[in-house]
Amino acid sequence: MGLSTSRELKTKHVRILMLGLDGAGKSTLLYKLKFSNTEFVTASTVGFNVEMLQRSKSIALTVWDVGGQSKMRQLWPFYFQDTDALMFVVDCADTQRMEASRIEFERVLKHKCLKGIPVVIIANKQDLKGAFSAEEITRSFHLKRSCSDRDWYVQPCCAKTGEGSSVAFDTLISLVKKKMPSKDEGSHTKIQEDR
Repeated sequence: MGLSTSRELKTKHVRILMLGLDGAGKSTLLYKLKFSNTEFVTASTVGFNVEMLQRSKSIALTVWDVGGQSKMRQLWPFYFQDTDALMFVVDCADTQRMEASRIEFERVLKHKCLKGIPVVIIANKQDLKGAFSAEEITRSFHLKRSCSDRDWYVQPCCAKTGEGSSVAFDTLISLVKKKMPSKDEGSHTKIQEDR
């Protein structure tokens, strides 16, 4: 009985934290992915939004989209516990606040609850003139240094059209799966317990 139970495919629930400065496009990205063909207007998030997304048979995502206003950023650490992956959204056309975005990103990475978790940086608003490219975000955010202790990826995106959003979430899922214990490890543990 224990052996057959251990082989059943179970859905893994993954907690994703979506952060970024206010106006970066976090909510637009989340709702465009959830309601792909629906037209909607988002307002700046005061507090947080939580949505469930089923992107694969084996993984269900709970995405916490937390407001990015300066007062809300002080509360970000209250959302860090039990986070499996971080999605950090950058308004690539807001060159005046690029440094502020980088500083907040590095501050988040230093928190002990987020140590080693995978990160996908969304290089949003690629449709706007003068937007930083994914390569420019990689350089300006010093990602090779700041993310040296974790898996990371930068995805160019346009949240309004949804372009790049599916790739971003699918990449995040694959990075999370890499950190999960393999099926064999779980089955072995279950067989040992049943003996």
